[in-house]
Amino acid sequence: MSTPHDPYVRVRGAREHNLRDVDVDIPRDTLAVFTGVSGSGKSSLAFGTIYAEAQRRYFESVAPYARRLIHQVGAPDVGEITGLPPAVSLEQRRSAPGARSSVGTVTTLFNSLRMLLSRAGDYPPGAERLDSDAFSPNTAAGACPECHGLGLIHRTTEELLVPDPSLSVRDGAIAAWPGAWQGKNLRDVLDALGYDIERPWRELEPADREWILFTDEQPVVTVHPVRDAGRIQRPYQGTYMSARRHVMHTFADSRSRTLRAKVERFLTSAPCPVCGGGRLRREALAVTFAGRTIADLVALPLTSLTEVLLESGGGSDTARVLTADLLARIEPVTELGLGYLSLDRTAPTLSSGELQRLRLATQLRSGLFGVVYVLDEPSAGLHPADTESLLGVLGRLKEAGNSVFVVEHQMDVVRQADWLVDVGPLAGEHGGRVLHSGPPADLAGVAGSATRRFLFDEDPAPAREPREPSGWITLGGVDLHNVRGVDAVFPLGVLTAVTGVSGSGKSTLVGQVLAGVLADRRSAESATAPVTRGCASAQGLDAVDRLVQVDQRPIGRTPRSNLATYTGLFDVVRKLFAETETARARKYRAGRFSFNVAGGRCETCQGEGFVSVELLFLPSTYTPCPDCHGARYNPATLEVTLRGLTIAEVLDLTVEAAAGFLAGTPAAERSLRALLDVGLGYLRLGQPATELSGGEAQRIKLATELQRARRGHTLYLLDEPTTGLHPADVEVLMRQLHGLVDAGNSVVVVEHDMAVVAGADRVLDMGPGGGDRGGRIVATGTPREVARAAGSRTAAYLAKALRTG
Repeated sequence: MSTPHDPYVRVRGAREHNLRDVDVDIPRDTLAVFTGVSGSGKSSLAFGTIYAEAQRRYFESVAPYARRLIHQVGAPDVGEITGLPPAVSLEQRRSAPGARSSVGTVTTLFNSLRMLLSRAGDYPPGAERLDSDAFSPNTAAGACPECHGLGLIHRTTEELLVPDPSLSVRDGAIAAWPGAWQGKNLRDVLDALGYDIERPWRELEPADREWILFTDEQPVVTVHPVRDAGRIQRPYQGTYMSARRHVMHTFADSRSRTLRAKVERFLTSAPCPVCGGGRLRREALAVTFAGRTIADLVALPLTSLTEVLLESGGGSDTARVLTADLLARIEPVTELGLGYLSLDRTAPTLSSGELQRLRLATQLRSGLFGVVYVLDEPSAGLHPADTESLLGVLGRLKEAGNSVFVVEHQMDVVRQADWLVDVGPLAGEHGGRVLHSGPPADLAGVAGSATRRFLFDEDPAPAREPREPSGWITLGGVDLHNVRGVDAVFPLGVLTAVTGVSGSGKSTLVGQVLAGVLADRRSAESATAPVTRGCASAQGLDAVDRLVQVDQRPIGRTPRSNLATYTGLFDVVRKLFAETETARARKYRAGRFSFNVAGGRCETCQGEGFVSVELLFLPSTYTPCPDCHGARYNPATLEVTLRGLTIAEVLDLTVEAAAGFLAGTPAAERSLRALLDVGLGYLRLGQPATELSGGEAQRIKLATELQRARRGHTLYLLDEPTTGLHPADVEVLMRQLHGLVDAGNSVVVVEHDMAVVAGADRVLDMGPGGGDRGGRIVATGTPREVARAAGSRTAAYLAKALRTG
């Protein structure tokens, strides 16, 4: 029986997502870890039930009017939770913050630094004291009026816009213009305006070239297109847009990452001539502290900023107080292995793991006690060398009188837990049960646990002989971010793991430089362009026919995007329904069976399957559509069945069930087999993209690639593919990656999981530290060779995984 001082959080009847009426007791004031395979229900228990109920109770205490202004989640599907304190959630947010958000704003360190410059800075003689807002590039009082606080001015040149002046406009001299009809339209408009689009570009008059590329005018003219064979094309009114205007408009306004990247090749970014890249007005940049402007200070790695503050000696009483506060706030950030970051590092360039640890460091300074912190894989993106610091921070949160509930896959963290909640045994409908809730050591007696084997290091993977490379890609003079003057060699025909502490330059070398030179080399528009993307020279690129990057970005941002639509499986299913006798008799085409367009969908809910009920000061409630009852289609469409199932019922099948139902349909079998091979058999075909984790999204992308026909030598680049994966899921993933190599391809993974690194053919270790203390290749070779390398922070952990140390 619970009491007001019940030492346990007691959950009764949890049914959120796949949880099966779960009852579990978790002691407060402990470090409790939730484990289980991906999709087992551990996040549904920790975040979807415990945290969601704590948040709901908090909103109950807020004034009804204020509640209307706050986005609220609905009440979790649970019978009762007792002994639950207030909760703070630190999730790995999938959406990236805005470009003006930075390390300094996320941690609030920037506010403290601005106050230091405002109150204790050295001002020029006669200058007035400035408010702290004057030191922020994100305010009207502080932002440089020329670059609006961005620090950069984007420009373009004739050489960038027209890389081959021997071509005519008709033949595509203006490479920056869009392709397909839009490009043809602009050429036809230019022709109608009286410009010669048949002469080589270099033979045109300079004044004409200037106007064509850089004018801000947008004249409208009647275009008489050349008639194609068999097609009647009528005259139309066409509007001209110069190449520069098109590039700048696309770069500033397009939401497409692909389009922005395409036009970015035609831009040069230079420091703002007014503020010199400092982003602030001259008055603010004239104020210094310890001989440095605020622009200088925010550009320093936090470890270097700490040294500057310590050497400053404080000065006045005000300076000493503000300096001490800043140092105290920086300490937990560096303790979590993020000392390589600078305050001006923009938030979109940070990984979700880095963002979560920055918020965790901020919580250490909050002084809260008696709350439950619910964390989502805080070890994500952490090198094993930094895990001990993470455990220290979690311990301090607990010692301050808090409960720390962590969803985690890293066994080194699990072993340090006071309490372990293991959910499973498998994923989806085969999971949702609590297999164990108690001390970690007691998991040894739970036979059905997928975690037990890895926690107690049972049945270690057999050693495998590394493959020999079939070729090499050599990058010379890599110079980007903190990677300075590095020569890197990537073997082909093998699986290569790139390792190193956080901030050592791994993602820069692989995700930006290697991927960039290959993308430029394979791009038809830049096949003759010089090597770019921070690399002076590159050799061996011709051996690669295709580049595939598989990341953890969502496969869609709305519930209308789902597993079936992304993989192309939905097209196959809709075609099968259109071929049924009922559909043919009614003349239903495949489009009739899409819930995204009018026709077959339920118009009451617009194919969503649910409607939102606005309850003012209570959370908006989503209820099944009163007409289709969640089926998403209208009654006439649901009268068509395929082997006894409606289209709605097929979308509700799991991948595992659909493999049996659609057996005999080659196009469907291929997609479903690829999804099963990467361990996603538990997902439903119509599962919304918004419900998928980053790890699930990455494996769906990999499965989509696996189902495609092989086309030459493909190089696969994966950035931390094991993030969000249980060790049992990692084994499934690694079988697929080794299969790609066995099929004649190359795989490069940026990875911290030493089990993955130990199973690679080659290892490239970067470091030795992060930020300006990294950016070099410390060791390279087979896993056993790197495990013996002196000066490598990875070596000892890799040796342990190989059982050699």
